[in-house]
Amino acid sequence: MTARRQFANAVRALAMDAVQRANSGHPGMPMGMADIAEVLYNDHLRHNPGNAGWWDRDRFVVSNGHGSMLLYATLHLSGYELDMEALKNFRQLHSPTAGHPEFGEAPGIETTTGPLGQGLANAVGMALAEKLLAARFNSESHKLVDHWTWVFAGDGCLMEGISHEVCSLAGTWGLGKLVVFYDDNGISIDGEIDGWFTDNTPERFRAYGWQVIEAVDGHDPDAIDQAIRAAREDLDRPTLICCKTTIGFGSPNKAGTADTHGAPLGDAEIAATREALGWSHAPFEIPDDIRAGWDARQRGAEFEQAWQAIWADYQQANPDLAEEFARRMSGELPEAFDQLLADALDAMQADDSKVATRKASGMSIEKLAPHLPEMIGGSADLTGSNNTDWSGSVDIMNDAARGNYIYYGVREFGMTAIANGLDLHGGFIPYTGTFLVFSDYARNAVRMSALIPTGNIHVYTHDSIGLGEDGPTHQPVEHVASLRLIPNLEVWRPADKVETLAAWGAALRRRKAPTALILTRQGLPHQPRDAAQLADIARGAYVLREPKNGKPQAVILATGSEVGLAVAAAEQLESEGLAVRVVSMPCPDLFASQDADYQERVLPGELSARVAVEAGVSLYWRHWVGPAGKVIGIDRFGASAPADQLFSEYGLTTEAVIKAVRAVI
Repeated sequence: MTARRQFANAVRALAMDAVQRANSGHPGMPMGMADIAEVLYNDHLRHNPGNAGWWDRDRFVVSNGHGSMLLYATLHLSGYELDMEALKNFRQLHSPTAGHPEFGEAPGIETTTGPLGQGLANAVGMALAEKLLAARFNSESHKLVDHWTWVFAGDGCLMEGISHEVCSLAGTWGLGKLVVFYDDNGISIDGEIDGWFTDNTPERFRAYGWQVIEAVDGHDPDAIDQAIRAAREDLDRPTLICCKTTIGFGSPNKAGTADTHGAPLGDAEIAATREALGWSHAPFEIPDDIRAGWDARQRGAEFEQAWQAIWADYQQANPDLAEEFARRMSGELPEAFDQLLADALDAMQADDSKVATRKASGMSIEKLAPHLPEMIGGSADLTGSNNTDWSGSVDIMNDAARGNYIYYGVREFGMTAIANGLDLHGGFIPYTGTFLVFSDYARNAVRMSALIPTGNIHVYTHDSIGLGEDGPTHQPVEHVASLRLIPNLEVWRPADKVETLAAWGAALRRRKAPTALILTRQGLPHQPRDAAQLADIARGAYVLREPKNGKPQAVILATGSEVGLAVAAAEQLESEGLAVRVVSMPCPDLFASQDADYQERVLPGELSARVAVEAGVSLYWRHWVGPAGKVIGIDRFGASAPADQLFSEYGLTTEAVIKAVRAVI
C-alpha cells in the first residue's frame, strides 16, 4: 500500500466515520475523489492554512457540495482551524461542518455550495476576477496576482443548465487558470446515469473552447498529477480533467452504486471497508505519519512569505496601485465616498425633471462609478434597456486591464452566480441587470447571494405592467413581493431619481450582503424633499408629504411609480378638507429594522387608517396596513397594451386611491 493511498484513505475514513456518526450525509463522493484531493492539496494547491484569507491563495471550490466531508477532511488534515470535534459534530446544530459547505463557517470554505452547478459558476467568477486583477495590477517585475481556481464537480453539476451558461463564458473569456475535475463516476441519486445523461461531455467542453483531458484514472496519483501538469501548460483555455472514479471507493459491497451516494455505509460495511483499504485505525483516529504528510502549515507560510516579499516590493515601486489594490481587496469604499454621495444627492434633488428610474439608475452609476474602479457591471443581453453601462464602461473582452463591463448574453442564472463569485474573490463590486420578470431565471443564485452572503447588486428594470405592450409574459406581478421574502436581501423600489441614487448608495455601503434595485421603464415625477427627508430615504421609509391642514387622519404607503399617485391623491383629498400623510417606503425591510421611535414617528400606531398602493400582488402589504386598512394592487397577470391604459384598467389611479382613503377614514 503506497503512502499516497493511505493519505487518501484518511479522507475516506473521516468521511465515512463522520457520516455514520451523524447518521446522515454523502460518503460516496469523498471516498471516490479522495485520491484527486490528495494530489491537489499536497502537490499543487497554493494555500496557507495559517491565513485562509491570504489574497493570492488558490481558490478551491467543491461544487458537488453534498460531498462536504471531503472538504472538511482536507481542511482539517492540512492544518486549518477545523478540529476533530468539528468533524465528529458533522451536520449538528451550530457546528461549522454543515451538511453542505457554508462560507464563513470554517476557514478555507470559499463559497457556499450544494445547489448543483452554482459552485462551478462561482468559480468561473473567481477565475475571471483573478484574470482581470492580474491584468490591472501586475507588472513585468511583479506578479502580484497569480493564482489558480480549482473545482470539483460531478455529473449533477454538469446536468444543471447553469453549467452550460457559465462554462460557455469561461471558454469565451479564456480563463486559462481555471481547472475543473469532473468526477465521472456514472452514478447519481437515482442510480446509473446512462438512462438520463448520455452527453458527450468532452466534446461539449471542447465546443466551449476548453482544453479537455480525458480518461484520467481518478485513483492513480501519477495520472492525476500528469493531468494537472498538462492543465497548467495551457494558459489560454480553461481545463476539464475527466476523472474516471468509483463512487464509494473501497467499500466491498457498495462501491460503484447509488447506495453510497447519500446514506451512511453502516457499521458492518465500514468495518469491511477498513479491512479492504488496509486502514486499521479507530474512527476519527489519524496516525502521526499521515497527519504529518498532510500538514501544509509550513509550506503554506512559505508560499505567503514569498508573496509578501513581492507585495512589499510592489508597494515601493507602485504606491498608488498598491493602495488601490489593498483597498479593493479589503472591501473598503474610498474615504471620500460619503461626501461624494451626499453631493450627488443634493445635485439630483435640485433637478426636478421627470425620469424613469431605470434611467436614473444609469445616471447614478455615471456619478459613482468613476470613483469606484472596483465596480464591474453587466447585463443579460439587455444593456440598453437596463441602463447598466456608463460612459466609462470598458468591455472585458476588449481590455482586461481596464475592463469593467461584462456582456453576459442571455444567461440570467449564470450571470448572477458568476457575479457572486466575483464578489467572493475580492477586489470587485459586481452589479448585474435584467428585466424584473426574468429574476425568476436567476432566482436560486439570488437566494445564494443572500445566504452566502455576497454584496452582489441585482438591477431589475421594467418593474410592472408599466412596461406596457410586451404583455403578461414580461410584466412582473408577484416578483417584488417574492424577492422581499428572501432573508438578508434588501429590495429597493425607488419613487424617483433621488431615491434611486439613495438606493445605489445604500447598496454600495452594504457590501457584505445583496441588494435588489427594482426600476421602472416609464418616467416618474420628481418629488420635493427637504434635507431631513433626503437623509431619511436611507432608513427605508420616510414621511414624504405631510398635510397642511392639521394632524393626519390617514396615511398612504407607496413605492416606486405609485408614490406619484399617492401624492396626487393626498393633494386632492386635502382640497376636500381631509388631512393625509404620504409615506414613501422604497425598502420596507430596511424600515422594519429601524428603531421603534423612528418607526412610530413615520407610522404611528394610532394612525390605523392606512392605504397601501403598489403595482404588484396585494398580500404583502396586509401586514403594513393592518385589518382596518386597504391595499390597491394587482392580483392577476397583466395584458398587452400601452402602460397608461393598463394602469387605468387595473385600478392603479389617483381616483382609486382617493376612494380607498375615504373608505378607511
